Amino acid sequence: MNTSTLLSTNIKIALIAHDGKKAEMVSFILQHKEMLEGATLFATGTTGIHIEKGGFNVEKLLSGPLGGDAQIAAMVATGEIDLVIFFRDPLDKHPHEPDVQMLMRQCDVHNVPLATNPKSAFYIFKGIEKVFG
Repeated sequence: MNTSTLLSTNIKIALIAHDGKKAEMVSFILQHKEMLEGATLFATGTTGIHIEKGGFNVEKLLSGPLGGDAQIAAMVATGEIDLVIFFRDPLDKHPHEPDVQMLMRQCDVHNVPLATNPKSAFYIFKGIEKVFG
């Protein structure tokens, strides 16, 4: 399997980015556009809007502070998400931090890979490439 079809196995990916990281998320997925072809993408509301502007089809959920992180956590718990990429801003306070912690916990409980920055997401993609490539 080459990298252009790497994630075409209908992998379901949740994409989330705090406000200060949204541009970084769009840049990251644009850099890996070929790998994401065929993947089903979900995103919290505002992140999803930015991703759509980048030319991707994405199913938008609620905004993070309005329950989007909790929605994705529920999808993780029910096996509807295979990978979570959540570019967090560790230097800012977030009123929905309990939802963020719950999402991270659900990823651990249900053995779902979680990347919280571009480098960890890059290495997860490299691992997928090694296994399927």
